[in-house]
Amino acid sequence: MQITRKLTIKHYIIIGSMLFGMFFGAGNLIFPIHLGQLAGANWLTAGWGFLLTGTLLPLLGIIAISVTHSSGIYELARPIGKRYATIFMVLTCATLGPLFATPRTATTPFQIGIASHVSSAQAQWYLLAYSLIFFSITYWAARRPTRIVDTIGKLLNPAFLILLALIFGIAFSRPLGTTNATPTAAYQHGAFLNGFLQGYNTMDALAALLFGIAVVTTIRGLGQRDAGAIAKTAAKSSLLSISLEAVIYLGLIWIGATSLSQFKLSADGGIAFGQIANAFMGTPGAIVLAIMATLTCLTTAVGLATSFAEALHAKFPKISYRAWNRLACGASFLIANIGLDQIIAWSTPMLMFLYPLAITLIILAIASPLFHRDPLVYRWTTALTLIPAFIDGLGAAPALITRLGWVQTILAWDQRYLPLAKLGFDWALPAIIGLLIGLGWHYARRFQNAHAYKMSQD
Repeated sequence: MQITRKLTIKHYIIIGSMLFGMFFGAGNLIFPIHLGQLAGANWLTAGWGFLLTGTLLPLLGIIAISVTHSSGIYELARPIGKRYATIFMVLTCATLGPLFATPRTATTPFQIGIASHVSSAQAQWYLLAYSLIFFSITYWAARRPTRIVDTIGKLLNPAFLILLALIFGIAFSRPLGTTNATPTAAYQHGAFLNGFLQGYNTMDALAALLFGIAVVTTIRGLGQRDAGAIAKTAAKSSLLSISLEAVIYLGLIWIGATSLSQFKLSADGGIAFGQIANAFMGTPGAIVLAIMATLTCLTTAVGLATSFAEALHAKFPKISYRAWNRLACGASFLIANIGLDQIIAWSTPMLMFLYPLAITLIILAIASPLFHRDPLVYRWTTALTLIPAFIDGLGAAPALITRLGWVQTILAWDQRYLPLAKLGFDWALPAIIGLLIGLGWHYARRFQNAHAYKMSQD
């Protein structure tokens, strides 16, 4: 028997703090603020939609890994097929790693805390220096994954929360205005669904699948060995961090909505956050904001680099953890220097493609005990989700791609024949159909096998 250590409330708080530090990063600051400005008077309705993808889905992702006792994203997706699981894992790791999410952890705090205080001619050089220091620290902190709790949970998170509490305290005591601003066109009648899609930008549902590795490693390091105990600890700890995120999200969305009383709709949440901090505290506000953004994004960068390196080292063990860590930090440094706008523009189509696949995978994993993790159910659901998800990715791509004739033809067909295509949910009905086909096949086969066994006994 494996001896399992009983954890205290302090341990749950430490693990939850680690998860919060890894989840709450660049997009978690800027997208809620921008969502509040877009939704205006409908900020709360849009906020509930945002919370589903920004908090509930990540929680379900951790639970999915716990329920299936998977050590990571590859094992979670393996019932669909080894080749699919490998491709999905690599695409997710690349998205959360050096392609989009990790570079964004440096460009976002630079954009909202530094870029507005230097000339456009100097900005590129400042970004180069800032990102070099940022990813050097990230690489150093991520060298030893066993120290991730000390690095993130005990040091950086408290400092960030103190700074964030300062911003919130001023915002609630001296609000910029009311939340009665007219919503933008998309949020007048579709606030909830658009808020749901805005939650994709946090990338937290994908991160939950990747961070499962770090969670399991940390819990084992605290003395738990039994798979069932690890699963319960992961679920309880993630609930703590996700609940804190939900409160912060609603506060940021509300601040964004009230800011329209003094500011025009901004191009992105980074600009809006800078304006709001300056309105509250002037230059000191900008300094506080820069420190806050850097701290929270640094914690996320460490978590992403660690999980990226661990996941790919586990799948491709011939390449060392340290080499994968160098790749994550080095490539992120290079891509960060193309700028935040370009990173966001090219990450959106990838997220529109991956999120439906991640959502269906999470739901299947949690429900898997009901159908004994039958690969047929996984494969039918994923197969019918894959094509509309790919079309969603095409539709969200930059104009360079969407203007192509063959892409226009595919998008026109999609909007004509698939329900909810204009809202970005054309994958929902095919996924449900695939799930029903898979379940029908599974239970029909079980009935047939049971009947054949009964006949053999007679």
